[in-house]
Amino acid sequence: MTEGLESGDEADVDAEIRLLVETIHRKYRHDFRGYSLASMRRRVKRAAAELGCGTLSQVRHRVLCDRRAFSTVLQSLTVPFSEMFRDPAYFLSIRERVAPRLAALPAIKIWIPGCSTGEELYSMAILLAEEGLLERTVLYATDVNPEALRAAERGVYALDRVQAFSASYHRAGGRRSLSDYYAAAYGGMMFDRSLRARAVFADHSLATDGVFAEVHLVSCRNVLIYFDRALKDRAVGLFRDSLAPQGFLGIGMRETLHFCESAGAFDDFVPEHRIYRRC
Repeated sequence: MTEGLESGDEADVDAEIRLLVETIHRKYRHDFRGYSLASMRRRVKRAAAELGCGTLSQVRHRVLCDRRAFSTVLQSLTVPFSEMFRDPAYFLSIRERVAPRLAALPAIKIWIPGCSTGEELYSMAILLAEEGLLERTVLYATDVNPEALRAAERGVYALDRVQAFSASYHRAGGRRSLSDYYAAAYGGMMFDRSLRARAVFADHSLATDGVFAEVHLVSCRNVLIYFDRALKDRAVGLFRDSLAPQGFLGIGMRETLHFCESAGAFDDFVPEHRIYRRC
């Protein structure tokens, strides 16, 4: 069987991917078996290049023998990259449509699954601060990638990202200068500690873990797109079970609740920006 990533038959490559993710699950308890093969093909190719491997069999052997190799693969499989105020219209809708309803609550809990390196967390924290809600909010920022979680907790980003972050912040209804929220540090921009003082960072897998809190908003964006049908159903079921009655769910602009088993548990709220309300 030809296993080369460039020349191998797609069915053979997919079989090797299944063996790789099964190996990862058995040895490290990280479960990627429900990720779509289309996205996994790109990711494992990137991981193989990082490790200098020409075949997935070589990648699998390295993962079995070397935890550092697994860490490299994990970085590729979890795509630890995002943007602040990504899809500004979504955050504008959160500010104008959702925040006023959250304001009626004495205490607010928000869950950001797949928080990656924290850009969405800080976007949400800034929005809540400007709406006078941050001090009574707990933000749960979860991910399966420990390196991404550590980066999120540090809150340090490259200075060359400032311009794009600032433009999106203002399109999302930002009321100040984004520079009011960060200082130059460690050769980059470091967001103010007050923005993460209300955050809880934790390892949580949508593939294997369960409900851990009742929340009022789940903002899980550009995560479901990488899941197969069964895992997407599981994740949306977790969101349903985590949300308080009349709580809100936000997903990515290329994602949908259509065809999910739990779709009937949600009403459209701002459907053009993929914001739904728990029935």
